Amino acid sequence: MTSSPSIQIFSREAILAHLPQLAEILHSCVLGGASVSFMLPYSLEQACDFWRGVAESVGREERSVLVCLDAGGQLVGTVQLITDQPANQPHRADVAKLLVHQNARRCGAAGRLMQALETVAREQGKSVLVLDTATGSGAETFYHRAGWQKVGEIPRYALMPDGEMTATSVFYKFL
Repeated sequence: MTSSPSIQIFSREAILAHLPQLAEILHSCVLGGASVSFMLPYSLEQACDFWRGVAESVGREERSVLVCLDAGGQLVGTVQLITDQPANQPHRADVAKLLVHQNARRCGAAGRLMQALETVAREQGKSVLVLDTATGSGAETFYHRAGWQKVGEIPRYALMPDGEMTATSVFYKFL
């Protein structure tokens, strides 16, 4: 992977066309212990099912999916901007599933994905972004360094893939 990955926004059709690669990224993250809503054991077929659902959500214009490709065109990361919000929150969006394959970490993919996500959010008229992540995780450190403001922690919020209980840290960012 080069120091300058490229970012694309995937349509419903592009997600379905790249299902094996997207599933591999998610599978790698879950097997690596990322707290991204899934439990072990976790199969590639389960990851494919997840991405099929995301594709349908993109098709309904409820979210945007951004992907990061390395110099060889290989998908190495992804993030989602969830814009389907209640009527009283048209200015807000949720950030979900920032995923970078374990073999592509620390090469700038996550930072590039988040910069591009913020641009997309601004273009869609969003001024407040919200996310949560496992307390004490590398992701928590990443978001803090990327200028996100931590609101606080919720103890015993979720289970890690191995079943261990974890707190979550809630963050926001004004655009």
